[in-house]
Amino acid sequence: MSERKAVEEFNGIYLDLSKQSGKVKFAEAGLAWRPTGGGGGENYTLDGQQFFQCQWSRGARGHEVKILLRDSGLIQLDGFEAEEFDRVQKIFRLFYGLNLEHKDHALKGWNWGKGEFGKAELAFNVQNRPAFEIPYSEVSNTNLAGKNEVAVEFSLPAGGNDTGTNGHLGGARSKGRKSGAGKDQLVEMRFYIPGTATKKENDEDGDDKSMDGSEGEEQHNAANLFYETLMEKAEIGEVAGDTFATFLEVLHLTPRGRFGIDMYEGSFRLRGKTYDYKIPYDNIKKFMLLPKPDDLHTLITIGLDPPLRQGQTRYPFLVMQFKREEEVIIELNMTKELLEGKYKGKLNARYEQPQHTVVAQVFRGLSGKKIVQPSKDFVSHHQQSGVKCSIKANEGHLYCLDKSFMFVPKPATYIPFDNISVIVMSRVGGAVSASRTFDITVTMKNGAGETLFSNINREEQKPLEDFFAAKGLRTKNEMADDSSALIAAALKDADMASSDEEVVAARADRGSADEDEESVDEDFKTDSESDVAEEYDSAHESRGSGSDAEMADGDAGGDSDPPEVAERPKKKAKTSK
Repeated sequence: MSERKAVEEFNGIYLDLSKQSGKVKFAEAGLAWRPTGGGGGENYTLDGQQFFQCQWSRGARGHEVKILLRDSGLIQLDGFEAEEFDRVQKIFRLFYGLNLEHKDHALKGWNWGKGEFGKAELAFNVQNRPAFEIPYSEVSNTNLAGKNEVAVEFSLPAGGNDTGTNGHLGGARSKGRKSGAGKDQLVEMRFYIPGTATKKENDEDGDDKSMDGSEGEEQHNAANLFYETLMEKAEIGEVAGDTFATFLEVLHLTPRGRFGIDMYEGSFRLRGKTYDYKIPYDNIKKFMLLPKPDDLHTLITIGLDPPLRQGQTRYPFLVMQFKREEEVIIELNMTKELLEGKYKGKLNARYEQPQHTVVAQVFRGLSGKKIVQPSKDFVSHHQQSGVKCSIKANEGHLYCLDKSFMFVPKPATYIPFDNISVIVMSRVGGAVSASRTFDITVTMKNGAGETLFSNINREEQKPLEDFFAAKGLRTKNEMADDSSALIAAALKDADMASSDEEVVAARADRGSADEDEESVDEDFKTDSESDVAEEYDSAHESRGSGSDAEMADGDAGGDSDPPEVAERPKKKAKTSK
């Protein structure tokens, strides 16, 4: 066949689950794939010397040819017709000297089976047939979710142009990001692995361990062995390249725990007791150095997109805490040529400074991200960069940056000034404590919600108002209205109770004089017992309903009857008691 035709072509073939089909050509030198209709798609070529193994199986769009490469990679070509098997088999035998192996998938739908680690992928087999395979290039992280449970997280797309999600790019640019080809993406899978298993040595084909619980000289916890093997195969623990710098046991407030930080050329790794992460520098969107108002610690806050994931929890920010006075001495594990070439002016060969300064400078040099610090336009009442406050029940500090607000540690909240509609300063309730604190409500534009920062010290009102004015932020102060309402209510209550308070105060101030007055009243009642009964007469009740001022006017008038004039001094004596 090679003499008759040096190139074999197939149309309607999808490369690595690309959204657009293309034409694949096989030749003795290798293969080439090109998307149909142009559309800005990129061609993909592969040297035939890289072919290691090939398989034929049922695929998503017909039948699939899977080619395993010598460098532990793989490619998938989907869309072949069933009757093309003999033709493809002959191509691989004559061009590349490989046998096209026919593999049938398990279709029982069972969710229990046997996990086997191959050269380029993890296979989940049911009755010795693969139910599904997971390429190692698709695994972004793994961790022990329980004693017998392992969670596997998959790579998320970095963007439409890189994953083929914009509808015209092929899968050639989505290597390692195959999940980006569809709207719905599988982001996590969990395996329950009970019992023990035996660690096996790699065979010559690169196949490794199987979680079968077979007998052996040394038994390991099956879940731990699965986790360690996947870490090694997916290169999560050992990132390609040398470690430039390592920082041990760094305290993280979000997510909570202590993690070691390994710095590599293209990514950094967080090593914890339970979780282990490999984070590319391209995922860093913000890098902030925030001095804590306690004068003892400094926070480093790193914004990530996509966020860090622990199970169902997402962490868009990493918050690290360092002691300000803790200094470290570190020498970068980097060649002189690399230091003076790519990182000239960005990194130093040796550092002897506080740890937070060293970490920030190394991150800036390797990632190229700008370090954001609190704005010089804001200084709190206590000469600090942060203001103590709360979001719901979580206490933290609010930092005023040049272009945004940042609240740390939990929940880490970032609010750009461009997204703010109005800032409302208010006081809640009428208690005494309300006069010592106030709240700030930040309302976002386009109905994007609002964030309430509560329990801010009253002394911080003036510095915050000056900062809002300096940045041109629209504000509304409801505290003045609240103060007026409180004062009016207090005055009203004072007027309503003024007469009673005066009587009580008079009695309290007179001391023993009340006893003398009491004795005078008793003598008076003895002389005229009929006056007590007269109080309950209807005629007397109508006359005695006036105020003391009216009584004084009546005394000055002279039009009243003589009995009234005689009776009024008695009533005044009783009222003064």
